[in-house]
Amino acid sequence: MVMPLVARIVAAVIGGLLVLVSVYSVTGTLIVSRSVSSRLTGWVDQAVDWAYQLAVRHTPGYKQRDRKLATQAAALLLAQLATWLIVAYVGFALLLWPFASRGVVSAFVDAGSSLFTLGFAVPSGAVPAVIVFLAAATGLVILTLQIAYLPTLYAAFNRRETQVVLLSERAGVPSWGPELLARTHYALGTGVSTLDTMPDLYARWESWAADVAESHTTYPVLVRFRSPGPLSSWVTALLAVLDSAALFLALSPEAAPVVPARLCLRGGFRCFNRIARVMGFDIPEDPGPDAGTSVTYAEFLEAVGRMREVGFPIERDPAEAWPDFVGWRVNYEQAAYAVAAAVYAVPALWSGPRRHKVSPIAPIRPGRGRPPK
Repeated sequence: MVMPLVARIVAAVIGGLLVLVSVYSVTGTLIVSRSVSSRLTGWVDQAVDWAYQLAVRHTPGYKQRDRKLATQAAALLLAQLATWLIVAYVGFALLLWPFASRGVVSAFVDAGSSLFTLGFAVPSGAVPAVIVFLAAATGLVILTLQIAYLPTLYAAFNRRETQVVLLSERAGVPSWGPELLARTHYALGTGVSTLDTMPDLYARWESWAADVAESHTTYPVLVRFRSPGPLSSWVTALLAVLDSAALFLALSPEAAPVVPARLCLRGGFRCFNRIARVMGFDIPEDPGPDAGTSVTYAEFLEAVGRMREVGFPIERDPAEAWPDFVGWRVNYEQAAYAVAAAVYAVPALWSGPRRHKVSPIAPIRPGRGRPPK
């Protein structure tokens, strides 16, 4: 049956729109230096995430699930590339259909030959020639941009993970704010507190948070890149640093490095909030103090007890410090929990629930090694 010319023209208009959708998505994802909303890449991310969550739903244990989820970022990159090429392929085929003398099949053959630069089919006519040249250029540009995109992603990933690894050396894994303060004061049993290094740590994590906020909102696929170790996560690492700053300011306001800690807290919760919004979560700009925190007062007292084990200099009564700690934590908890659940980060203490039930994992303290005799 021969399709009427009007129907083929309508199909060509739809094809042109599909090409524009693909080009817009590629441009916004790979070229524009800010977060650009693209429904196409959003649907791909949701589809890949749904498939992986389905795959890990009945997997016992967090480490086994983490092993499966380790390939999610790579699968997402491949799915994005395939989606861009397929959408562009269908679009160019529909654009060629009104000029195809042998029907829609020949239009798809011509589009595939051009888009994938195979060159085995060349349609006749000036307009089809222009379309196939555009298809060839589009396919080449998409593949080239994706190849050039990978070094940028892995450079940002390496910068992110360097600080995460350094933090785990100081605080153990998975990271936990009270453990970070306790071990920094304990200093591996040397008898000399190293709390004077906390201002530098907070300054480095303030810069780290700014870098991660920019890179992970410009290239959202970075959010899915998991740390090399199953018990490490950039989400729980930043959360631990923020909790340590909130605890330090609440419990020991005289000894705490007030300005570096406050700047780190502000940079950290802005980082979490920006990334959570890019991921589609509705995060308030300025949560009220009445929002509260999921950390209970009993858990807070357990954290204080851990710090007292090593003689941490606590200046205020926990009951007096508790409202201040809640006031700090309410700023970043909702966004941090949303991101942690979305990427299925390691279930560290005080890091919120996950989409699949899993028990929180207390930090594993690194050994002392072999000090000289």
